[in-house]
Amino acid sequence: MRVLFCNPPWWPGIPFSDRGDGPYEMVVRAGIRAGSRWPYTVVTESRPDQPVWREYMPYPFFMGYATTYVARETGAEVDFRDSIALRESYQAFFDYMTRTHYDYIFFESASSSWDHDAKMVRLMHQLSPRSKLVITGPITVKHKEILERFPVHACIRGEYEKGATRVVQGESGFIDYDMLSTDEMNASPFPYFDKLHIGRYWDHAHPFRDRPQTTLEQPQAPIWASRGCPYKCIFCVWPAVMTGNDPDGTSKRSVRFYSPEYIDGFVRHLRDTYNISCVYFDDDTFNLADRHVLGISEVMKGIDLPWSAMCRADTIKRDTWVAMKESGCYHVKIGFESGNQQVIDTIVNKRLNLEEARNVVFFLKEIGITVHGTFTYGLPGETPAQMLETKQYIASMPLHTYQESGTAEMEGTPLHTLKERKSLDRYKGAHVDDGYTITGDGKVKMEQLQRQLENFARAVA
Repeated sequence: MRVLFCNPPWWPGIPFSDRGDGPYEMVVRAGIRAGSRWPYTVVTESRPDQPVWREYMPYPFFMGYATTYVARETGAEVDFRDSIALRESYQAFFDYMTRTHYDYIFFESASSSWDHDAKMVRLMHQLSPRSKLVITGPITVKHKEILERFPVHACIRGEYEKGATRVVQGESGFIDYDMLSTDEMNASPFPYFDKLHIGRYWDHAHPFRDRPQTTLEQPQAPIWASRGCPYKCIFCVWPAVMTGNDPDGTSKRSVRFYSPEYIDGFVRHLRDTYNISCVYFDDDTFNLADRHVLGISEVMKGIDLPWSAMCRADTIKRDTWVAMKESGCYHVKIGFESGNQQVIDTIVNKRLNLEEARNVVFFLKEIGITVHGTFTYGLPGETPAQMLETKQYIASMPLHTYQESGTAEMEGTPLHTLKERKSLDRYKGAHVDDGYTITGDGKVKMEQLQRQLENFARAVA
């Protein structure tokens, strides 16, 4: 039995027949798919089969964990291929896929990439008709349509270690949520890495210019210390779709923590096997509980590697931030989303006090932790004036770096449900009107909004 978990190439505007030999336009876009909460396309210096290092590249956690889990549970020969991270051409991927007869091929997708991926699915079936294609990821909210219209053997909703195992053991069709318990999670094998892929993942927000280059060279290890998030931000994908089922923001969202012992073994394995230079905890929210954060900080202190994490501003004590710093944490990402408290409270439903969040940024600067802030624009019901307040809020803090994205809509989130129902009880200020831009690609949406905001700012100046 041979199984492939793949993240195929995504080169908008480049034909599937491309063999990586060009010629290419001056501006080339590349897609970021599995591993990203909001898959999107971005202008890149890379070309097919010609990667440029130090471009942002997330690790496909669900795919990586499923790869090793299925191998252990079924005894099958299981391969992993992240063509997005490899910046692989279409033909290089197709050549790889067809060199081996795969009994099953798993492919994670979302609405941002589905128009492209649907064509890929049909072509992959033509090239390897004996392989059973299995679709995973947020797009499986549309499992009925996918199973009816495409040559797909199964669709798995939610995180898919157990679901993929069931498929390889003979099940087909729609596999609904079947998630690991906390005990099962901590007894699972480490996610897949190899020498080819380990150096391809990089979080570009890391302030490497503030530390010696020798400290923060690749490979950087992307790691989860938990799964899930209890907060119900209207747009957030994974807690609503992959690690839980909460499309309208009213159900309980669970969080499962990896134990310090599991993280200790995992990080030491990566350090000893691949000589990693730093760690990035890419949880939905890393710092959800003081006890958990202190446990992971103690692990990292013992391993003595620099590390960073995706955090909230308001979930831990200041003494815990200090413990993070003392254990090697030099940088955090913090999601603010908006600089307008009404937007935060009534549209995003983030439950964040913006003034306190600003105070935390000043505190982190004081103790020597740099902050990358994340903000989103174009929320349903948000006005241009409120968006400009976000820009003013950004300017009021000593952020090291920040990113501004358009609000992307993904299946299974409250934002997607809002479009269908027109209103949601937990999101009183959110509404969809003729002026609201609906798109799954936040990068493209932000490019459009930027021009509108510039015009608005000039008009009110």
